[in-house]
Amino acid sequence: MSPKAKKILKWTGISVLGSIIVLAIVPFLFKEQIKNKVLESINKNVDAIVSIEDVNLSLLKSFPKANVSIEKLSIVNKAPFAGKTLVSSENISLKMSIMELFNGANEPMKIESISTENTILNIIFNKDGVGNYDIALKDKTPEEEKSESKPFSLSIEKYDVENLKFTFLDEASKMKLVLDSINHQGTGNFAQEKLDLDTKTTANVSFDMDKSNFLKNTKISLDAILGIDLKNSKYTFKENKALINQLPLEFDGFIQMAEKGQVYNLTFKTPSSDFKNFLGLIPEQYAGNLEGVETTGKFEVKGKVNGELTDTTVPKFDVEMVSNNASFHYKDLPKNVKNINIDTHIVNETGIVNDTYVNIDNFGFAIDQDVFNAKANIKNIAENALVNAELRGVINLANVSKAYPVKLEKPLNGILKADVKTAFDMKSVETNQYQNIKNSGRVTLTGFNYAGPEMAKPVSISIADVAFNPTKINLNQLSLKTGKSDVNVTGALENFYGFLFKNQILKGNFNMSSNTFAVSDFMAPTTTTTEDGGKKTEAVKIPSFLDCSLTAKANTVLYDNLNLKNVSGTVAIKDEAVKLSNLKMDVFGGRLGLNGLVSTKGKVPTFDMNLGLDKVDVGQTFSLMNTLKTIAPIAEVINGKMNSTIQLSGTLNQSMLPNLNTLTGDLMGKFISGSLNKSRSTLLTELDNKASFIDLKDINLKDVSAALSFKNGKVNIKPFTIKHKDVGVQIAGSHGFDQNMDYNLKFDVPAKYLGKDVNNLIAKLTPADANKIENVPVNATMIGTFKNPKITTDLKQATTNLTTQLVKMQKEKLINQGTGALTNILGGTKNNTPKDSTKTTSTPKEQVGNAVKDGIKGLFGKKKN
Repeated sequence: MSPKAKKILKWTGISVLGSIIVLAIVPFLFKEQIKNKVLESINKNVDAIVSIEDVNLSLLKSFPKANVSIEKLSIVNKAPFAGKTLVSSENISLKMSIMELFNGANEPMKIESISTENTILNIIFNKDGVGNYDIALKDKTPEEEKSESKPFSLSIEKYDVENLKFTFLDEASKMKLVLDSINHQGTGNFAQEKLDLDTKTTANVSFDMDKSNFLKNTKISLDAILGIDLKNSKYTFKENKALINQLPLEFDGFIQMAEKGQVYNLTFKTPSSDFKNFLGLIPEQYAGNLEGVETTGKFEVKGKVNGELTDTTVPKFDVEMVSNNASFHYKDLPKNVKNINIDTHIVNETGIVNDTYVNIDNFGFAIDQDVFNAKANIKNIAENALVNAELRGVINLANVSKAYPVKLEKPLNGILKADVKTAFDMKSVETNQYQNIKNSGRVTLTGFNYAGPEMAKPVSISIADVAFNPTKINLNQLSLKTGKSDVNVTGALENFYGFLFKNQILKGNFNMSSNTFAVSDFMAPTTTTTEDGGKKTEAVKIPSFLDCSLTAKANTVLYDNLNLKNVSGTVAIKDEAVKLSNLKMDVFGGRLGLNGLVSTKGKVPTFDMNLGLDKVDVGQTFSLMNTLKTIAPIAEVINGKMNSTIQLSGTLNQSMLPNLNTLTGDLMGKFISGSLNKSRSTLLTELDNKASFIDLKDINLKDVSAALSFKNGKVNIKPFTIKHKDVGVQIAGSHGFDQNMDYNLKFDVPAKYLGKDVNNLIAKLTPADANKIENVPVNATMIGTFKNPKITTDLKQATTNLTTQLVKMQKEKLINQGTGALTNILGGTKNNTPKDSTKTTSTPKEQVGNAVKDGIKGLFGKKKN
């Protein structure tokens, strides 16, 4: 390479590097100027709370254009919409010529393109008709003093919107329109008064009015060239192609802004008459892939909209959907749907909203030999919709998934037959004026099987027979099986239409019978999928839409590990709660009565129950009912019968069983008969060893009453007394649900039970003195756990005290009677003279002392018989 070439290359590299350095440095020089102009532009024009996290300038990102990024813009309303977000945007990018950065302080910067990312726009009209978008500051500057200076001016040729969510809410009409996931771009020269704007738009549409949903996440797209007349605010559809779900439409005409609203003059139609157009109306997730679907016949959608949209009027319109003798067949499915006839009109001929009416003059189809037809008309829709409808035909549900790509965990089967006529108005539905509702006919479902995530077990309905009468809808028969359970129900629904059309509570009264009813078949927790794809288990929820009563009878009810027989009672469901009244059942060899309430309205299910136990087997009751076993674990080793009343409340776990640590309540019981099986209890065995004066196996609990209360995992026993022969014992104390205990026992023991040696002492007393001896109190404490108890008694001290008392009673008497008498009483020495004549004869006091010592040794040196 020549030296000259090297020199040129060197300076070229230096120039490029210098340019890059300049392009990187310049934004720092102009950043504050740009940020000030952005804030000035907003604050000069709006009366709202505005925040911007940052404004950045880049010359490299969109070279040769300058790129201004406004990060995390938020505009929040003041009163009367205080705290409501009008606009929030993650990023707004403005592009302009680099030379615009060098404009003077009073010269506006011309913006050539705008793009936004992740923006939320909320337009709200309150009940007074005030809109939250009206935040423009009122300019009180006289006309002659106004300056033409503006921070920015628009010379836009391109704009781009990525992921915009637009919400329109009219609180007066209860109308809500949501356009979500909007992606939109347009290209055109807005510097001209007349231009062609080339646009591309995709979005999901949802529309609700007065609690009724008309569209839900319906996909739409529109590629259109709009002829825009900025001077006259007129927008004309030129080349365009629209899709509603997969239904293609073409538009012709214009929309023009007028002083009182907008003027519409539009016509639209499907570009073809293929029946695939009808399938295209159905969301893709339900209709599946339409490629390869064979169709015959036509389906056309066409309509016109003409007139003004103002505060009091709507444009006149006429929308028609028609198909004659069409069919379709999915190539991967064995059956086809044929004889499809559709004739539907949605019309407004006056421009008054309430004059809109819908006529479904015919909707019918056939699968194999099963034919189904329906027709309806709806009018007076804005004030008090009047509905008149007829359904007639047969559907073999097993054929539905064979002819249409329905996504089911398990295929449906069963035969649905309908022959129903109905006529009603919505006000009568809302106010429960059933006399104004005219129903007739019947719907039956036979051989229906269903399995779904909302059901604990698959359900098999042998027959469901519903009769439509003028005042009620009667459930003549419902017979179903699920899991181990069989259920038969009859009854009546009082406001089925209110529930169906107005989200009202569904009311009814029913009678239910069952041979076997397993609670777990209906009350198992549900599993849902979380946003991150994981699994979440949720406790059973009692439906909030039910307000009904159920009179029930069941031969056998299975609940947890319990087998309940001859169950009867009333169940009332209301406000996400179940009220149980006069529920009775045979269980534990006796009878149980129950009243209570279970509620799932809060975050955690709760219950409040009152139980009455009549002549139940004690051991069974407290060993099989885990809740009671926790409250009174010792009761399971009792043989006998008892009556009891129990009040308890707390929370339930996901399986609808009590959370033990939340239990609160009281238990009162009285034994009809009872004995202790000490061999089954470590505690009783240990106590029996310690209390040598009583044999626990011989205790008779008949007529013994006990009362206890429990709260915060602790059970308190109110003092009660048990008698065995002439021995009494008072029991009091507490234990925890963790089985740790702290009990005090007070025994009232006749002296004769304290051993042979004590009895020998007593036998030496005169009858008068013997009668003076009172029962001996013996105290015992029980700590530790029921399976590992620690028992202590003061039996030794009590016996020592008694012996001392006996000796004292004799001492004075024996001193008076002399040494010989004392010796005889205590079994003294022989009369012969000791061989060792040098030993001194003991005094009476010493002889008494020796006798006491011998007595004590006898008491504690021998085991219990």
